[in-house]
Amino acid sequence: MKNNVVFITGASSGIGYSTAKILANNGYKVYGGGRRLDKLNSLKEFGVTPIKLDVTDNFSRNKAINQIIKKEGTIDGLINNAGYGSYGALENVSIEEAKKQMEVNVFGMIELTKLVLPYMRKQKYGKIINISSIGGKMVSYFGGWYHASKYSVEALSDALRMETKKFGIKVAIIEPGGIKTNWGMIAANQLINSSKNTVYQKEALKAGNGMKKQYNGNGLSSPNVVAKKILKAMNKKNPKTRYVMGTAAKSGVIMHALLPTKLFDFIMMHVS
Repeated sequence: MKNNVVFITGASSGIGYSTAKILANNGYKVYGGGRRLDKLNSLKEFGVTPIKLDVTDNFSRNKAINQIIKKEGTIDGLINNAGYGSYGALENVSIEEAKKQMEVNVFGMIELTKLVLPYMRKQKYGKIINISSIGGKMVSYFGGWYHASKYSVEALSDALRMETKKFGIKVAIIEPGGIKTNWGMIAANQLINSSKNTVYQKEALKAGNGMKKQYNGNGLSSPNVVAKKILKAMNKKNPKTRYVMGTAAKSGVIMHALLPTKLFDFIMMHVS
């Protein structure tokens, strides 16, 4: 099977964990990267090899890729899943926090991709799957910097797909909607904390509590929904450029495309 050696980042929980498990169960040789090996160790029972990885650290990135190449001699698939959501009014979010989010969600993704491209180019095939979001197509209330990162993932993935086509490398984008992971709680807490004692506190508290209620409920899709789409993309010789899935994903994209902007803004500001 071509594309059988796969490296997935952010594999310690949520979408990354589910994807590492399902790929390993379907015959792929999977390496799962994450900052904490203790959170990755349970993947060993499925045949996944844990690798310590900080996507923002150049030494860590190089060490991870070199470890895979030394063991396997190649790397056929890269799934750029590592990322997080940091919400807050643009006026309140420090530029340091904004840069941190872009480092994890965007620059780390590209730097890791650059490390695997020479190997994929040499063998004239490979798949790169970048985990974006419907948040790369539409903006939610107080999510400015997070959405900026996902809009960037969309644009850079499109550019990469064109640039690497002649080398036999396929690039696909995964665009989940509402998925039940820790992402929502992290984003909500950051929103509430960054807005304390500011002019945005009242609205931010309401929006943050709304996010917590949503992510504590049963209305969101399981990470397995995303993992199955990634498996589908990996199995296809020519995967689609984009895969949309998860709670309210398709309807949200359609609404954004069809509704007047001010009406869509109103909905996003009152959805919680």
